[in-house]
Amino acid sequence: MSIKKGDKVKVHYTGTLDDGTVFDTSRERQPLEFEFGSGQLIPGFEKAVVELTPGDTKKVTIPHTEAYGDVRDDMIVSIEREKVPADISPEVGMQLQLQQPDGQPLPVVIKDVSESHITLDANHPLAGRDLTFDIELVSVNS
Repeated sequence: MSIKKGDKVKVHYTGTLDDGTVFDTSRERQPLEFEFGSGQLIPGFEKAVVELTPGDTKKVTIPHTEAYGDVRDDMIVSIEREKVPADISPEVGMQLQLQQPDGQPLPVVIKDVSESHITLDANHPLAGRDLTFDIELVSVNS
């Protein structure tokens, strides 16, 4: 049985980085449910589950090009510190949410703070990273 586009798929997973750090897991909650082929997940994850049958497990390393892509320099910007609201004390690592021109939220992380400027990074936190997943296929429904 092969999973096909439109199937409702449930999986348990644990995602780790090269150093073994767990960045996400479904093990303490309900399985992740998604529609196969809908673009809800990173491409490498869907490729990893396509040939599994319920009960199968698989460990796969997904290259960053099939996950969250490369770190893009155009997603890192420096703004004048005076443009930050007065009630925010910017610190490296702090997460903020900006509003894009179309009204959509854009999460950013502060990468650098100086007297005059703040550097913001809008790349996905896992961009540029290869990701390892332990996947268990729980169920597939057409």
